[in-house]
Amino acid sequence: MTTYFAISRSLAILTSFLFLFSPFANAQSAEASVTFQDVTAKSGIHFVHNNGAFGKKFLPETVGPGVAFIDYDNDGWPDIFLVNGTDWPGHGEKHTTPKLYHNNHDGTFTDVTHKAGLDVEMYGIGVAVGDYDNDGYDDLFVTAYGQSRLFHNNGPDKAGNVTFTDVTQKAGMSGVKEFSTSAAWVDYDKDGKLDLVVGNYVQWSPVTDLYCTMDGKSKSYCTPESYKGTSVRLWHNNGKDGGGNVTFSDVTQKAGLGEPTSKTLGVAMLDYDNDGWPDLLFSNDTQPNKLYRNNGNGTFTEKAVVAGVAFSEDGVARAGMGVDTADYDRSGNTSLLITNFSNQMLSLYHNEGRGLFVDEAPRSEVGRASLLTLGFGCFFFDYDLDGWPDILVANGHIDPDIQKVQVNVKFAEPPHLFRNLGKGKFAEVTKSAGAEFAAARVGRSAAYADVFNDGRLDVLLSTNGGAVHLFRNMARNAAAKGVAANKSLRVKLVGTKSNRDGIGSVVRVTSPDGTQTQMLKSGSSYLAANELVLTFGLGQLSKADAVEIRWPSGQVDRLSNVNAGQTVVVTEGRGAMAARVFGK
Repeated sequence: MTTYFAISRSLAILTSFLFLFSPFANAQSAEASVTFQDVTAKSGIHFVHNNGAFGKKFLPETVGPGVAFIDYDNDGWPDIFLVNGTDWPGHGEKHTTPKLYHNNHDGTFTDVTHKAGLDVEMYGIGVAVGDYDNDGYDDLFVTAYGQSRLFHNNGPDKAGNVTFTDVTQKAGMSGVKEFSTSAAWVDYDKDGKLDLVVGNYVQWSPVTDLYCTMDGKSKSYCTPESYKGTSVRLWHNNGKDGGGNVTFSDVTQKAGLGEPTSKTLGVAMLDYDNDGWPDLLFSNDTQPNKLYRNNGNGTFTEKAVVAGVAFSEDGVARAGMGVDTADYDRSGNTSLLITNFSNQMLSLYHNEGRGLFVDEAPRSEVGRASLLTLGFGCFFFDYDLDGWPDILVANGHIDPDIQKVQVNVKFAEPPHLFRNLGKGKFAEVTKSAGAEFAAARVGRSAAYADVFNDGRLDVLLSTNGGAVHLFRNMARNAAAKGVAANKSLRVKLVGTKSNRDGIGSVVRVTSPDGTQTQMLKSGSSYLAANELVLTFGLGQLSKADAVEIRWPSGQVDRLSNVNAGQTVVVTEGRGAMAARVFGK
């Protein structure tokens, strides 16, 4: 959240003019093959985020909330977890908690928050999903202003109800009160147990809150430059202690991640140098982004400056928000996506190999179309199943009065949907994805999953101080055009020597159209958790020639002639153990 007060009115008008009259403005050079329909109301999801705002404009009010997909009961259908805030002490009487919605397999959801033991009041911000104790049930880590919480998934009781228990204290994580944002589970030392990396924003409290203003009269939200930064935190998974409890140790300094000036909002894991060890990427707000190379011995070395991802092309530290990574051009190398503040455009860092990245955004529609918007949640996903990862970005400003300073920058903003045209080219297709999807809102977090078990990826998008939106991926009536809908193959991993979720595994799917590569990862986007299943678009092909899984343990499993239209469950060292056809 950069110094937008310092950006002059004339600069904003000039950049807006250049954008609006460029050949890329409102470009619809490629039709979206699907629309996204808002099914929130009919699905039974009724959620409004409480950011606690009461007029003082405290900084944490602008940040959340996070969203997650988690198949908490292992029925093969992704459920929904929504992070929530609370009223500030002494201001307001609302009692708000996070929400867990169970997927009923028929397009509807049931609120099971109380039954699951998750109706806990906290100023929640983000969420990470992972099976940290390898018992087969995914757990929840909820970041917060104050004490973040670790919730253990107990699995089903005798009545078949799945519950969660707050094990923060037993895990050795209590007493750490920070302004935490995004988080990710990652087995950084490849010992088969998931560790946890947590991003922290700034050193802020109601006591140290500063008075900032845009117009010289009323208070506005301060920028992060007004406050000192702080380091991320890395928790090492020690395994079970003598009492049977999994504990964690803070190894931040030991691992080389203790940079005290960072102001982290986004966290992503990747293997940018293809050495088999998971690296870490942090998007920082008004501070240089950080790219930590995993040295393979429990330590990391910071490489963002030499890699070319710390700053913009003109050497400025931008306001990094969300982040994701993917091999979007089938080069075999992982590239980076980072959302930034208005007047800064997105960052699309292409991996050139040899540890070097080049920002392609200024030369592409991705950059030009995002010049005026303020992006938060973001991810690569193949929404049209043509085999090429597309881009979604959730947009929304932080201050309702921003137009008083910059007339062409809005508080509520439409999202961005960029269709991957191949050869490194993208085209914005937001408007053709449907009026409901393209509506302006104060967007924050975003995540994806195949909610309806039809092989297509749906989108969950949160708004700050407002409702959450579930968008169903609706295939256009391709039959009317004489063209069959595109097909997909989904891969669910079960680790044995590796962590149970298979996080950190690299899956390659080969067909006559080429080879697609995806890493199964926790975290990414912004405060969010996508489903822990990989989706590969196959276009019109009925099968994949080969599927290769490289597990964190070093185990390599291979499958041949795998049919589209199904989710294949692959157990480490045993190959495909089960498959479920879409719609069943």
